[in-house]
Amino acid sequence: MPKQPADLVIKNASELATPVGGSKKPLVGKQMEALRIIKDAALAIKGDKIIAVGRTAEIESKFEAVQSVDAHGKTVIPGFVDPHTHLVFAGSREKEFEMRLKGASYMEIHSKGGGILKTVRETRRASEEELVENCKKTLKVMLEHGTTTVEAKSGYGLSVEEEIKCLRVIQKLNKTQLIDIVPTFLGAHAIPREYQKQPDRYVKLIIDEMIPEVANRKLAEFCDVFCEKGVLNIMQSRQILTVGKKYGLKPKLHADELTSFGGAELAAEVGAVSAEHLLYSSDKGFKMMAERGVTAVLLPAASFTLMTERYADARKMVDVGVPIALGTDFNPSCWVENQQLIIALACRQMKMTPSEALTASTIKAAHAINRAGKVGSLEPGKKADVLILEVPNHLFLGYRFGTNLVDKVIKNGEIVVDRG
Repeated sequence: MPKQPADLVIKNASELATPVGGSKKPLVGKQMEALRIIKDAALAIKGDKIIAVGRTAEIESKFEAVQSVDAHGKTVIPGFVDPHTHLVFAGSREKEFEMRLKGASYMEIHSKGGGILKTVRETRRASEEELVENCKKTLKVMLEHGTTTVEAKSGYGLSVEEEIKCLRVIQKLNKTQLIDIVPTFLGAHAIPREYQKQPDRYVKLIIDEMIPEVANRKLAEFCDVFCEKGVLNIMQSRQILTVGKKYGLKPKLHADELTSFGGAELAAEVGAVSAEHLLYSSDKGFKMMAERGVTAVLLPAASFTLMTERYADARKMVDVGVPIALGTDFNPSCWVENQQLIIALACRQMKMTPSEALTASTIKAAHAINRAGKVGSLEPGKKADVLILEVPNHLFLGYRFGTNLVDKVIKNGEIVVDRG
């Protein structure tokens, strides 16, 4: 029987590790550790799709490859999916880092015009072209560390014109960059300075002008809100997300990051795709999220950079059946482009196992941005977004950190990063 043609075959891998069975329904509880592990593994690619996964002898007997990669002693996993980033911004906030070291809290810095509001001022001054170039540098670093799909939020414009500008930047990047970018509208990231004394007027601006404009231009897939004491309250958040749904923008929610504020409950109530942060969420909120299938996007680097010494209770969420994803929360306060570091923090600070963290960084993260049917696992028919790691098995994720474990990145079937 003649061999089938393949464009690329990865062979002789010490281990191939991938989540299985989670493309349609999120994996929860003990399922998060149920990886498919293949020793002496191989993977065949045709065009931009995976066509076969198995042992090396089996794949080599069936496929004739135009190009082959010997992954002896290495591990093959899906490309990382980062489901929470604030990609588009200008400027930096290193002085606030020093302020936090001296004891200033997030909200203290925010109330003095720092934090998000400082970045808003700098992003408004930047041109669209400058923002595009900034983002290109970030995406390059993310790709080099194995991220192949990323969610990107607006939220540093906080006016109709400036939010549209930020979303246009994401649209341009999606046409030119290797990483797939999923756009989220976050006009409700903060109350801008010009509306500080009239927050409801700003909420009305979001509802009456921003959301219709974003939807009509098809600039975003999701609508997000920073629901937090001192930012947007529950009623305001509910209004924005409800109107967003009417315009076809799927709801997401920054919830319970700094206080127990009812954000997890609201996420379940509105049928959010995901709720993010969740450091102070209630047991009731977790139960409601589990019942509604709302994915929890946990962001341990945010806790690490804010130095709160509090992390989301991942173990409790796993136990009650909340789907869990992991993201970087890349932003000028949490400047991390490396999903491998997020896995290390999740293992050490939230007591997730390497298998759970790998699942949360791939198929579960894909669920958080409605891409689980396309990416997040190594299965025939899925996009050929594949990582080869310079380690013998997946347990090195989280165990070995502080260096880039990526040897090669395959994106859409093409080798786009080769550090070997």
